[in-house]
Formats: sequence, structure tokens, C-alpha cells
Amino acid sequence: MTAIPLGIPRRLVEFTLDGERARVPEGSTILDACRAAGKDVPTLCQGDTLTPKNACRVCVVEVEGARTLVPACSRKAEPGMEVSTVSERARHSRKVVLELLASSVDLSTTPQVAEWIKEYKAKPDRFGPDAARVDEEPRIDNELYVRDYDKCILCYKCVDACGDQWQNTFAISVSGRGFDARIAVEHDAPLTDSACVYCGNCIEVCPTGALSFKSEFDMRAAGTWEESAQTETTTVCAYCGVGCNLTLHVQDNEIVKVTSPHDNPVTHGNLCIKGRFGYQHVQNRG
Repeated sequence: MTAIPLGIPRRLVEFTLDGERARVPEGSTILDACRAAGKDVPTLCQGDTLTPKNACRVCVVEVEGARTLVPACSRKAEPGMEVSTVSERARHSRKVVLELLASSVDLSTTPQVAEWIKEYKAKPDRFGPDAARVDEEPRIDNELYVRDYDKCILCYKCVDACGDQWQNTFAISVSGRGFDARIAVEHDAPLTDSACVYCGNCIEVCPTGALSFKSEFDMRAAGTWEESAQTETTTVCAYCGVGCNLTLHVQDNEIVKVTSPHDNPVTHGNLCIKGRFGYQHVQNRG
């Protein structure tokens, strides 16, 4: 949402959403309104800590009078507009986008995608065995996190998190064009030879698991990763006095990864290398 100065009340915008009256604060997006109304509009590239890039196009909706479908994640709600999230045109577009994505990349670790593919009756295999796929081997060049570009949908969230929206390290960007476009560090070098500071904020925003903790990657490969068996405990990082919140993901009495609450007023989900990866001493029971 657009930031509103403190102390200034937000006016309400009234419009029609799937035939019903909707009222949301000025500056809200159509997706904000959908979520407030309990409507499940799928999205992959949208996040609550970054400005959307409208990259995945899964959240498109139909606005009366508009020539094309519009991305709900970035289109602001306007007074009097009539929006349909369930029109045949919008649903068909989401179905095709899901088919194209699932036919070219591995979405096996992307939350909710299996349910959306079923809901929209998408058939990624209809393009046949000759459909072009990324098919890259995971890049394991450090002990902290893995880059598995076979799962990358080019949502640009990692680029924004590493760039001017959060970290300002600018270690990663997009190289190549068209189907050859890839997320990469400078000169496509190993991560250890790049400008990466290993904050892991790119992992925090990755929606598909293309970037993941080395611990999670290894456990998935071994078949021992069980999210349903994990507990989450939020605490305060003890490395310095900033006061960052850490959410410890624990399985079998071992910390398997660390995230940070996106609504935390100090860090908004961002951490440094110590906060995100420096948890081994807790488990060193020697």
C-alpha cells in the first residue's frame, strides 16, 4: 500500500468487486481489497515488503472499460470501478500463465501452486515433452544457501531485495534476454566471488524455493524435510542491539532455518548474515 503520513486519516474508496460493494482505504490495491473481502486471488511475485513488479501475471482481474486485464497487485482501487476476479477471461488467463510457468520451471516447492493448478484445471503437460525448460543444476558454491534456477520464475523479488529496495548491495541482477534471461551475479561467477554479503534477504522473498537455505536443500534431498513437523518460535537476535526479531524453524529439536516477521517495525523481514545464518552455536551441545 501507499504510505500515508501519520495523523492524516485515510479516505475510503468505494467500488464494485464481483458484484458487491467494496470499501478500502485510499491507496489500496485491488489485491488488498480482494484479501480484505476473503477472495483468493493467486499471486507469486507480490510480497508485503517490496514494490510489485507485475512479473508473474497470475493475479490479473478484469476491470470494466479496460482494454486489457490488469494486475491486481499493483492497480490501485478507484471510486466507481467495477472489478471481476472470476470472469471467464481472467480465469482463462490465470490458467494459461500457470501452464506456461509449470511447463518451463519446477514449481514443486512453490506454496499453493498445486492447488491453483487443480482449481483452474491447468494442464502444463499439454505442451508436450518438447516444451523448453530451464533444466539447470542447483548451484552449491557455499555453505549457507543454494541457488536452484530450475525453480526461478524471474519475479525479480530477489533483485529488488538485494538492490535499492532493501540491501543496496546490488550483487544480483538479470542477465540475458528472452528465454535466456537468468538471475545471476556479476560475470555469472560463484557466489563466493561476488559482492554478496550473505544477508539472505533474497531467500526471504523468493516465492518458489529457487533460493533456499543449504540446510533445507539438503534435508529435501534426503527426504527428511517436514514442514508439518516444524515449530516456529519468534525471539530477539542477541548479536547486537538493533533488536531484530528472528523466527526459528525447528524440526527434531534442531533449528533448520531462520526467518524474520515481515510486520516487525525494526527490520520488516530483513536480517544480516549473523541473524539469518549464525544459529549453529545454539545447537553446539558438545
